[in-house]
Amino acid sequence: MPKFHHTLRAWKTDAFDQFLKSEIANLKTGTLPLDKGVSQDGYVDDSHIEATVLHVADNENAIQADAGIFFTEIVGGCSCGDGPMATNAYCVIQTRIDKATAEVEFALVKEPEQPKQTE
Repeated sequence: MPKFHHTLRAWKTDAFDQFLKSEIANLKTGTLPLDKGVSQDGYVDDSHIEATVLHVADNENAIQADAGIFFTEIVGGCSCGDGPMATNAYCVIQTRIDKATAEVEFALVKEPEQPKQTE
């Protein structure tokens, strides 16, 4: 389980968002549950990701932050010659940082379903 020591130390400072984005971007490949956030049934290329902090909340034992994650989804067989095509992808990940240990847990935030239009 990864640990975000720098982000935890920066809690309640102006540097918090920057440390959180940096530590997310420097995670080992495959750490984030981005495979659950693909939109075209492709596979994740998370060799270069970028994060943006959307919301942060403090509770007794943890800091919880929702982060928008930009990554690449590789979709097979949809371009000329049926070669794989890289496409930009985005999802929201909930990050929970334990205040005692700096251990981080990640979960995909499900986007609310859009209501269906009736004619």
